Amino acid sequence: MIYTVTFNPTVDYVMYMNDVVPGVVNRTEREEVFFGGKGINVSTVLRNMDVDSVALGFTAGFTGDAIEQNLERKGIKTEFIKLDNGLSRINVKIKAKDETDINCQGPEIPEDAVEKLFYKLEKLKSGDVLVLAGSIPNTLSNDIYERIMQNLDGSGADIFVDATGDLLVNVLKYKPFLIKPNTHELGEIFGVQIDTDDDIVKYANKLRSSGARNILVSRAGDGSILVSETNEIIKMGVPQGRVLNSVGAGDSMVAGFIIGYKKTGDYNEALKLGTACGSATAFSSGLAERPLVERLLEEFKEA
Repeated sequence: MIYTVTFNPTVDYVMYMNDVVPGVVNRTEREEVFFGGKGINVSTVLRNMDVDSVALGFTAGFTGDAIEQNLERKGIKTEFIKLDNGLSRINVKIKAKDETDINCQGPEIPEDAVEKLFYKLEKLKSGDVLVLAGSIPNTLSNDIYERIMQNLDGSGADIFVDATGDLLVNVLKYKPFLIKPNTHELGEIFGVQIDTDDDIVKYANKLRSSGARNILVSRAGDGSILVSETNEIIKMGVPQGRVLNSVGAGDSMVAGFIIGYKKTGDYNEALKLGTACGSATAFSSGLAERPLVERLLEEFKEA
């Protein structure tokens, strides 16, 4: 089974406007509501591709209820831990001449709730996949990823980590199956400017030496490079299309990579499907749907 963890799920309230004028009443042209968080995005794309997962994490209040109900309507199994106090976040996204995001704090997560999450994760075994994605709320200790991976050390589960900075670096000793920094994040880890493919490979290999089994470096419109535990260096471009949305593209890539690798055991095929899923999200107003993913995959076959 595939498990995803979202520590701070969100209701994204997206407002589309021509412009925002301070100090007066502004009116929207239209609104949309999305339920997400990086782990939830992965579970959603998995479901869109007819693959089951279990979404874990923490929810609170009526917004938490709405998040869980929405996922369950989509056919996503959830095992969220319900917090007694606070509200799951509502993030406001204003799409106008200048885009503005207002991201809320989210509820406080007490230690007893964290222990409940650890208990749920104890079921993971060889062949299972765990996705740890995104930043963590400041009410949690910054070693939470380390604690999870330490508890699962020896379980045989494959752990995917999509995080930045120390949150990522500090888990390398537990040998995550795959990490996914982008070019900028890779450079930040080492305090360098990444300018070339050779730079990417050089510093990705340093992360391999620190414990990561596979390093997938995303390069936005330039595609991605995978440095694998089998010493393969796989470069992948992106399909042609009009970019409409960047939110969730990286999460979609992780979902596609998991599906591709679990199905074929081949890193090249996994990266193709990951790229197709990430691109399908970038070319859509929401997260990747199977028909577009399959059409984009055909471009790789024809190339």
